[in-house]
Amino acid sequence: MIETVIPYPNIDPVLIHIWGPISIRWYALSYITGLLLGWAYVVRLLRTKYLWAGAPFNGKPPATADDIGDLFVWVTLGVIIGGRLGYVLLYGLLYCGFAGHGAPACGGLPEAYFSDPIKIVAAWEGGMSFHGGLIGVVIAVVMFCRSRKLRLMAIADLIAAATPIGLFFGRIANFINGELWGKITDVPWAMVFPNAFPPGVPRHPSQLYEAGMEGVLLFLSLYFLVVRGQIHRRPGAVIAWFLALYGVFRFVAEFFRDSESKIYGWFSMGQALSLPMWIAAALLFWYAYHQRTQTGTVGRQPNKVTT
Repeated sequence: MIETVIPYPNIDPVLIHIWGPISIRWYALSYITGLLLGWAYVVRLLRTKYLWAGAPFNGKPPATADDIGDLFVWVTLGVIIGGRLGYVLLYGLLYCGFAGHGAPACGGLPEAYFSDPIKIVAAWEGGMSFHGGLIGVVIAVVMFCRSRKLRLMAIADLIAAATPIGLFFGRIANFINGELWGKITDVPWAMVFPNAFPPGVPRHPSQLYEAGMEGVLLFLSLYFLVVRGQIHRRPGAVIAWFLALYGVFRFVAEFFRDSESKIYGWFSMGQALSLPMWIAAALLFWYAYHQRTQTGTVGRQPNKVTT
């Protein structure tokens, strides 16, 4: 066995045990922290006046702080419901029912959903899909904007800019839970994850790779594109860049992740789901850069921040 240089911290996934099955888990705290910081970041962007000067906003942000506070209640429901149903449909039914049927990682799915329907909502047993959560957020944002008569693309751009914050904390929670570990390796920073099989061998800490790419790097890229590049003046452009870059980062991460959902050879379900994201990004790029602004041209404003 290869000696690991960095020991896995083996943090208890349960932060505080309250009573019986009731406890506070790091995973739940990661969702809460990501959503709260995402809300604060969007409000900060709305209060940065120069971002909204000129066409197409003409000095008026697309929403108020109160609107965003209400929206994040809807987004929270979209993340939780969409994330769980996405896992059930994409992995439990689609993957385990066809390409991965009978694989150890499927744990008897999808038949178990029919014999014990409570497993459909049993997120506490593990199983949340980013792609399902993304669809849930899209539905929540569309419904909210229609109810408040807000500009859909402008609001969606703001949510896309903040989403990497939640992704970062979600991947850190995966690391704490000791799940979604990487492939066996001999790199100096490899770790032995206690729940991995085969046991006792060092692996890539792929959760940290994803936290760095899907969280930190994606956030900084979108921050630069919005604050410096002013791409939000083309509504839909921020979402397009988010989908394009996330698809790339997730595709790359799958090469290090010991994916339980291989489709053929090295090609995994996670990589397959990047393909529709790139198609959607291409359509949004076309939409964003082929529409006319309401008045004048879309130009850069002075980089003077006033809040």
